[in-house]
Amino acid sequence: MKLGVLLPTFQNNADQALAFAEQAQRAGVDGVFAYDHMFPIGSPERPTLAPMPVLAAVASRLPLTVGTLIARVTLVSTAQLVEQFTTLEVIAPGRVIAALGTGDKLSKPEHDAYGLSYPSPDARRELLRDAVAALSPKMPVWCGAGSPATNAVAREFGVALNLWGVPADAVRAEVANGPVTWGGQLQGDVASTLSALDDAGAAWVVAGTPAPLDALEEWRRTH
Repeated sequence: MKLGVLLPTFQNNADQALAFAEQAQRAGVDGVFAYDHMFPIGSPERPTLAPMPVLAAVASRLPLTVGTLIARVTLVSTAQLVEQFTTLEVIAPGRVIAALGTGDKLSKPEHDAYGLSYPSPDARRELLRDAVAALSPKMPVWCGAGSPATNAVAREFGVALNLWGVPADAVRAEVANGPVTWGGQLQGDVASTLSALDDAGAAWVVAGTPAPLDALEEWRRTH
C-alpha cells in the first residue's frame, strides 16, 4: 500500500506546501495531493491555492507522485481539465494521478459565489465519464466515491474508486468490485488504522491535513 498526504494549500502562498512536501519525502511518503477548492468548505473568507501550479512546483523539485484529491469536473471544461493533467504529466512523466469527482452540496457554494453553473447530478456524471475516458489511457485515474451511479463510472472504466473516511470493512467490501484508494483524517492509533486499510486492500492511503508524518514514517519502516 502506498502512502500520500494532502498538502496545506489553504494559504496565501505556496511556501508551506512546498516545505511540507519536502518533509513528506523525507518521511518516506510516496505522493502528495492537493485539494481543488476556490475556498475551504464553509469558509469563503479564507484563501486557497490552485492545485495544478502547486503540484507542478512540487513535481519539478521532488521525485514524488503528485495528484489532485479531487479535481472537480464542473470548474473548468473537460478539454481544459484534460490539458491541465496532460501538462502536469509532461513535468512529471509517470508520476501523476488524476483524481476526479463530481462535487456535491458541500462544494456548491463555491459555484454560487463565483457565478458558475452547477449541473444536475446526471450531467455531472456525464462530465466525469468524459474526463475519465480521456485521461485513463494516459495516467492513473481515481473517481471520488458518491452515489452508486457515480461509483459505477469508476467500475465502467476499471479505475480506482476513492473512498473518504470510511472504515476498513467498507474498503474490503468495495475492493471486491475493483481497485480502491482511501483518503481521510488519520487520528488515534494511526498504525492500526493503516494496517487495517492495508489488509482490506486499499492501494493508497492519503492522509488529510494535518497529516501525521511521524506516524506515517514509522509505519513505512515496518511495512
